[in-house]
Amino acid sequence: MPNREGADRVVHGFPHRAAVRASLTALYRRVSADGIRRHPASVTAAEVALGDGEDLHLGTLRVARALVGQLRIPDVRPVIGFRRMEEAAAVELGPGPEYFVELNDRFRTRRADIGAALAHELTHILLHRLDLSLPTTAENEILTDVTAAYLGAGWLLLDAYRRDGVESQKLGYLTPEEFGHVLAKRAALFGEDPSPWFTSAVAYEAWVRGRAEAAREATAPPLAGAGWAERRRYVWERRRGRASDGAPYAFTGGSPATAVAFPCPVCGQRLRVPAGRRLRARCGLCGTVLECES
Repeated sequence: MPNREGADRVVHGFPHRAAVRASLTALYRRVSADGIRRHPASVTAAEVALGDGEDLHLGTLRVARALVGQLRIPDVRPVIGFRRMEEAAAVELGPGPEYFVELNDRFRTRRADIGAALAHELTHILLHRLDLSLPTTAENEILTDVTAAYLGAGWLLLDAYRRDGVESQKLGYLTPEEFGHVLAKRAALFGEDPSPWFTSAVAYEAWVRGRAEAAREATAPPLAGAGWAERRRYVWERRRGRASDGAPYAFTGGSPATAVAFPCPVCGQRLRVPAGRRLRARCGLCGTVLECES
């Protein structure tokens, strides 16, 4: 995981939209909807808190074990060390059950962020054990962040983002808003409200922006909750049989279109339904039933 200190180097917005969607789809395909529902509650702040009076190594191991339990990784014994390094953290992957995780020396005095650093590296172990990966290294790092956030450990990575007069820090490969976006999708699935967990003001702001984006995706055409302006544009594009650039849907079948394809707002799986109807579409991957006005 990269070692990013300094707010001037933090990218914002949603530049990894396609990779985030692909990560969610890949996670659902490998773990299944039932497997994902085995993580109904996120790891708590108390479970990963490491006080100044607690032994550093024993406390770090306790936090690691809590995260292993949250991620439900069987037969794993993390071995944690600290050293001077360019990265924030790193993990050595192998057959297990012992996995060596190294943390940057700066976490010796920044104990509040040890859980965040471990969340990313331990999720690497989970994906390794699941034999789940995407084609490129960059996509795999995004997959790691998405998986951590969606399975209840990644809110720590967003909370580690801070920008003030004392320090500036950002952990993980997703932007702050993308972390908020994935957390909002998880919150909608399990009825969670992560907002009280954030100790960083800028992390909370990113969560709010990500939540707004997730809400927009959940009401984008052809979903029935789309706003009047979006619906009117969708109908015009359906009649001509061609979606505008950047639209979350695509038409087939000529002009007017006879079918429309769009991503499931929960898992990102591509769905295809007849155009010009009111109907219910059930996602075959995550099982979500969607009200559509296609």
